[in-house]
Amino acid sequence: MTPWLAYGALASSMVLVGSYVGLSKLLVLVFPVFLLAWLRFGIAAVAMLHWVRRLPGDPPLSARDRRLLFWESFLGNFGFSICMLFGVAATSALAAGVVMAAIPATVALMSWAVLGDRIGGRMVAAIGCAVAGIALLALSRGGDAGSGGPWWGYALLVGAVICEASYVVIGKQLTGQVSPRRISALINLWGLALVTPFGVWQAMSFDFTAVAPRDWSLLVFYALAASMVSVWLWMRGLQGVPASRAGVFAVLLPITAAGIGVGWLGEPFGPGHGAALVLALAGLLLAAWPGRAGPKPVDAGGGLPGG
Repeated sequence: MTPWLAYGALASSMVLVGSYVGLSKLLVLVFPVFLLAWLRFGIAAVAMLHWVRRLPGDPPLSARDRRLLFWESFLGNFGFSICMLFGVAATSALAAGVVMAAIPATVALMSWAVLGDRIGGRMVAAIGCAVAGIALLALSRGGDAGSGGPWWGYALLVGAVICEASYVVIGKQLTGQVSPRRISALINLWGLALVTPFGVWQAMSFDFTAVAPRDWSLLVFYALAASMVSVWLWMRGLQGVPASRAGVFAVLLPITAAGIGVGWLGEPFGPGHGAALVLALAGLLLAAWPGRAGPKPVDAGGGLPGG
């Protein structure tokens, strides 16, 4: 793949992720959260069924691989989806975009704590910007007209970031043994299994006939974008671009989510939101921008996207 095609794949992946984060605000107004997650995993499971089987030459899954796949799904799929959907329902698509910008800095912090990776001065500054941006966003919820949202909504969005960072760190230990396509399919099946009891419970009292065709179409887009297309585009892009440089494209995630929230959903955008978004983007770029040659830094962007 040529560099420009790789850049296009990476950019498209991040725009898709930002889109489904932003548009999930519309879906949680129609579907209960557990039912929405169940339908998302079910649709994606059908679409990725042919990705599950082991291809010739692929090594069999070890007991360690199976444990990692479970935790990859429990945190990166099930945990991320539930925290993100409940968090977006309680706050806004704009808030979700700002908070999701903290993912690369959180990956770096977790890689340092779990894997012993080095954190340089620029990464420390990125973590500081991410924390400041989220804090300012939470404080501005009462200062800008109509911003609202309980504190626990922002806490759930932070929980989604931690789940996504866990997905990346665990994924670093999996990709050497299992193909990206098979990882995506298997963790989606685990997510489906984990959420099925809650999804069936909410489905029993839900009126499916009241769902408009537009909402069904949006659900299918969300399911395929979240579980399949964005992951495939990202992995394709990584074949032609170093992971450190690919991380820069993550800036499109919060911009897209915030743009959908303000431009499409009509969410308020006051000075506090603007300052929080600037801090979030500054932290993301500090974390993901390629550095000078030297000791290998924390790879904060190569594992995106997940969820």
